Amino acid sequence: MATRTPKSASKGPAKRSTSSRSTPAKRTTAQSSARPKAKTTASARRPPATHQDPISWVFTMIGKLIVGLWMLVANGIGGAARALGNQARELDPVHRRDGVGLAVLAGAIVLAAMTWRQSRGAVSEVVNAVAHGVFGSLAWAIPLLLGLLAWRFLRHPDQNADTGRMVIGWGALLTGVLGVIHVVNDVPYPAGDSTDGMDKVSAAGGMVGFIVSAPPASILPAWVTIPLLLLLSGFGVLVITATPVHRIPERLGELRHMLFEKSGTPKQGEQVRKRVRSKKPDLPDGVKPYDTPVIAEKDKHSPEIVPGLVDDEPQEAPEPPKPVVAAAPEPTPAPRKVEQLVLSPQAGPYILPDLQSLSAGSAPKQETKANKTVVNALTSVLEQFTIDAQVIGFTRGPTVTRYEIELGPAVKVEKVTALTKNIAYAVKSADVRILSPIPGKSAIGVEIPNADKDLVALGDVLRSQVAQADHHPMIVGLGKDVEGRTIVANLAKMPHLLIAGATGAGKSVCVNGLITSILLRATPDEVRMVLVDPKRVELSVYEGIPHLITPIITNPKKAAEALEWVVGEMDRRYDDLAASGFRHVDEFNKAVRAGKLVPPPGSERVYQPYPYLLVIVDELSDLMMVAPRDVEDSIVRITQLARAAGIHLVIATQRPSVDVVTGLIKANVPSRLAFAVSSLTDSRVILDQPGADKLIGQGDALFLPMGASKPIRLQNAFVSEKEIAGIVAHCKQQMQAEYRDDVAAVAVKKEIDEEIGDDLDVLIQAAELIVTTQFGSTSMLQRKLRVGFAKAGRLMDLLESRGVVGPSEGSKAREVLLKPDDLPGLLADLRGE
Repeated sequence: MATRTPKSASKGPAKRSTSSRSTPAKRTTAQSSARPKAKTTASARRPPATHQDPISWVFTMIGKLIVGLWMLVANGIGGAARALGNQARELDPVHRRDGVGLAVLAGAIVLAAMTWRQSRGAVSEVVNAVAHGVFGSLAWAIPLLLGLLAWRFLRHPDQNADTGRMVIGWGALLTGVLGVIHVVNDVPYPAGDSTDGMDKVSAAGGMVGFIVSAPPASILPAWVTIPLLLLLSGFGVLVITATPVHRIPERLGELRHMLFEKSGTPKQGEQVRKRVRSKKPDLPDGVKPYDTPVIAEKDKHSPEIVPGLVDDEPQEAPEPPKPVVAAAPEPTPAPRKVEQLVLSPQAGPYILPDLQSLSAGSAPKQETKANKTVVNALTSVLEQFTIDAQVIGFTRGPTVTRYEIELGPAVKVEKVTALTKNIAYAVKSADVRILSPIPGKSAIGVEIPNADKDLVALGDVLRSQVAQADHHPMIVGLGKDVEGRTIVANLAKMPHLLIAGATGAGKSVCVNGLITSILLRATPDEVRMVLVDPKRVELSVYEGIPHLITPIITNPKKAAEALEWVVGEMDRRYDDLAASGFRHVDEFNKAVRAGKLVPPPGSERVYQPYPYLLVIVDELSDLMMVAPRDVEDSIVRITQLARAAGIHLVIATQRPSVDVVTGLIKANVPSRLAFAVSSLTDSRVILDQPGADKLIGQGDALFLPMGASKPIRLQNAFVSEKEIAGIVAHCKQQMQAEYRDDVAAVAVKKEIDEEIGDDLDVLIQAAELIVTTQFGSTSMLQRKLRVGFAKAGRLMDLLESRGVVGPSEGSKAREVLLKPDDLPGLLADLRGE
C-alpha cells in the first residue's frame, strides 16, 4: 500500500506511465525489487573519497594521455594509408601486378644476400637463423623460388590463377622434400639434450620438415613415413603441371614423344612460310566439316578446334572426263594473268608477315569490385519487386559482363524482362540488354557494360589456338564474345558479309581487321582482292599490296564497272567448272594441282588454280547514289552464284537504310555484323531484329552468321594504323603488285537516243518485224508484239523519224523504206553502236 500512495498523488504521470510506458515501469519495479540497496542516497552510490589516491590518479592521467597520443598517431597513419590505398586503386591493374612482382623480386634478392654468404651484422644473423630454422637445409632454395614467383608476376600478369596454383604446388613439393630430409636425419626435435636442439633441426628439414614428419614418424616406421611424404611431393608436382591423376599416362606419353620422337617433315609443294604453324588435328572417320562460319573456343581453357572447308581433303571425285573440244568462252584466257604471279628476283619465296608484329592487348580480368556491386544491385532490384529469382553468376567479357539470373518455380520470364529500366537505374547504366534466355542455358542474361574495359587486340585473336589450328587462307579474326572466348570466322563459309554501323562505332576498324587478317594468313596466289573505297581515305594505306588485282577504286562509276567485271569473272570460272565436271572451285584447284585436268586437243589453254577473290566495298551508300540499279544487279548476281566460284563479297555502310541496303541485297547476304546504330529501325534493317540500338560503340558489335537465329555479341579486335603500315610494307617487299587492265576499264558508252528511253528492246523487235516482212502496220505491231494501240503508234512514229517507214496514209499500211539487207546497220544505229 505504501508504494501506491505516491502514484495516486500524481494522476497525470501515473496514467502516462501505465498507458504508454507500461513495460519500462514493470522493468524498473523488478530492478528495484532485485536490488533494494540501489535506493540509497546519491552519496552512498559514489565511491568514498578515500579511494582516490593522488599517485593512482597521476598514473591514470598519464595512461589516458598515452592512449590519446597513440590514437592520434594511429588515426593519422591510418588516414594516410587509406589515402594511399585509394590512389593505388586508381592505378592500372597491370601496374599493381608489376609492383607486386618487383616487391617479391626485391625480397628474393635481399634474402639471397643474407643467406648465401656469411652473416655480417645482427640483422643478417637473425634472418639467416630464421630461414634455416624454418626451411632447414633447403633454405638456399627459397630465394630461387621467390625469383620464379616474381618472374610469373612480371611475365604472365594475366595468369593469376595459374600463379596461385603453382605456389600451392611448389609449397607441397617443398614440404614433402623437407619432411623426407627430416626423417632421413632421424627426426631431430627442436628442444632436447645437448646433442639435439635447433642446430640439428636447421641442418635437417627445419621446422617445416619437423611439423610434417614428426607426427607420422612417432607412430609409423620410416619405410612407411617416407612414401607418405613422397606422395605429398608428387601431389605438388601434379598441381604444378596441372595434371589430374587419370591423365598421368597421357602426359608421360607426350613427354616421351617430345624427347625421343621427331616431328614429321612438311608436305611437298607446301608454300614456304617464315612462321611455323601447328599441325592439323586428325579427324576421325565420319566427322564432317563445320556448317557455320564461326570458329569459337568452347571456353577459355578448352578451345574448340574445327577445321575449315578447304583444309579438309574433299571426297575423291571420279576421274573427270577429258574436256570435249568446244568453243571455249572468250574471256577464259584472261584470268591467267591473275594466277601466274611472277616474283621479283630479289624477293625469293613469298614469306608471310610475322604475327609477332601485332601488339598484344590488355590482360583479361576475371572479376572486379564493380562486378560484385552490380550483383548486389541486381539482387536488390529482385528483392524490391518480390521476384523469386537470384543471380547465380556472371561471365565477364572485355567490354560487357553478362549476369545470369535463375528464376524460381512458376515465375514468368516477363517479370524480369519488364524491369529493364529499373535495372538500368540500379546499375547506373543506360546500355542494358536482356537476353531471355541465354542460348543453351535456363537462365536470363543481363548484359551490362564494364566500367573498366579490356583492349582486344587482333594479334591476340590471330595468335590464339583456335585461329592457329585452322590453316584456311580466308580465316579472319573478329574479336572476343561476352564470355571472353576468341571468335574467328571463315569468309569462305559466310559466304558474303554485310557490315553496318553508325559513324565512330568501329566499322572501319573491322574492315581493316579483315584485310589485315588476310594479309597475315594468305599469299597473293591464294587470295586476291578488289578494294572499293569511295571515301578515298579509308583503304588508301593498302595501295600497292600484291594481293590487289586493280588499284584501289575510288570512283563510284568505276566501282560499278568493277562489280560487272567480277560478274564476268564468275561466269568464266563457272565455264571451267562445268567443262571439267566439278561443283566447287576447291575441287577444281585440287584436280589442277594433281595434274588430272587435260586441256582439249589443239588448245593452248594452261590450267592454273583459281585464287579466292575477295571484294570489299567500304561504303555502299556512295555507290547506290551514283548507279543504284547497276550496283544492285551486280551485287545480287554475285551473292547468288559466286560462292562455288570462290568469289566472296564484304559490304560496309554507315547508312543502313532501306534505300541503301535493299531487300534484294539483304536476301542474298546471309551473314551480318552490326555495330552501334542510332535507332531501332536501323537495327531491324541490318539484323531483322532489335539489339544493335543497345550497343555502346567502339567495337561493340552483334554478329549474326549464316544459319544462326541469335546474334553473338562480341568486342571487335583492334589493329592500329602503325601495325597496318608495317604489314603492308612487308607485303610490298615480298612481291610487286600486278594489276588487271580490264577490271575498271572505261566501257564504251552507247549513245542511245533519249527519245527511245526504255523502249529499245521492243523498238528493235518492231524494226526487225517490219523490215523482214516489208509491211508497216500499227495493228500488226499490236498483234505480234502484244502491245497497246498507244505503244504501237509510238513505235511507228520512232521508226518513221529514223527513215524506216514512210508517213501515215490514213488506214493504209505504211511504206517500208529499208530492205532486209539494211537491217544490221539499222539495229546497230538503234543500239547506239
